[in-house]
Amino acid sequence: MKRDEMNQDVMKILVSLDENYLYQLQVLLTSIAINNPKEKIEIYLMHSGISASDLEGVERSCQSLGYRFFSIYVDASIFDDALETKRYPQEMYYRLLASYFLPKQIDRILYLDPDILVINALRPLWETDMQGNLFAAASHTSMKELSNNVNRLRLGTDHDYYNSGVLLMDLKLCRKKIDPRDVIDFSTTKRMSLLLPDQDILNAMFGDRILPLDDSIWNYDARKYNSYLTRSSGKIDVDWIFVNTVILHFCGRAKPWKPHYPYRFGLLYKHYEQLTKRWFINI
Repeated sequence: MKRDEMNQDVMKILVSLDENYLYQLQVLLTSIAINNPKEKIEIYLMHSGISASDLEGVERSCQSLGYRFFSIYVDASIFDDALETKRYPQEMYYRLLASYFLPKQIDRILYLDPDILVINALRPLWETDMQGNLFAAASHTSMKELSNNVNRLRLGTDHDYYNSGVLLMDLKLCRKKIDPRDVIDFSTTKRMSLLLPDQDILNAMFGDRILPLDDSIWNYDARKYNSYLTRSSGKIDVDWIFVNTVILHFCGRAKPWKPHYPYRFGLLYKHYEQLTKRWFINI
């Protein structure tokens, strides 16, 4: 595809969540719109039981931004026997079978967790050459080599442990290489050994078919400012982040929309919350 054609390409964004994360989805949409103002974007929401009225609210928000919205219903019984907790709802598994659930004419999609802010242009990621890989993703383990080694031993892999919160997917290739029955079987038979269920499955089954991304740009762990600063010898400071980082990911249990968030970028999230409330009257 020529560069001019790529520039006109519609970016397709995938999210997978339940009704508890609809508010955060609104904030994510606001951040995408503000920092990608000229892009044509389609939003795909995979879910297994969000009410029609709530889906209508999301669609209205997307329409107000000029985005097309598609609701993708997933039968919850598919992952009935998989590990599921309050922190890790069933919807987390759906991204692994996006090529199975999404319309067959879609060849590429960018999955984003709802606890994310997009603070710069997504286009360079969207246009990334996948080099024959199923996914492109970032690892946060370069800051914690011990954790990386433990995950390799635990899952029997020899690659970095990739975060599943940002996934660029070659859906066309996934349809050829991923058998949904294998993923469902893995989620069931290994359920008691999975610590971060969907992420463990991604790494154990497909880690050798993942193109590594720079996490400081494409999946910055918002808890780890001091770690990024130290390992970059002071380069990746706040000024660098606002110019270069595209995706801020609020990983972990502490979340910036909850009281007493302890990390540096909580105030930035609050700012986007306020912008969201001004834009979307249905919040």
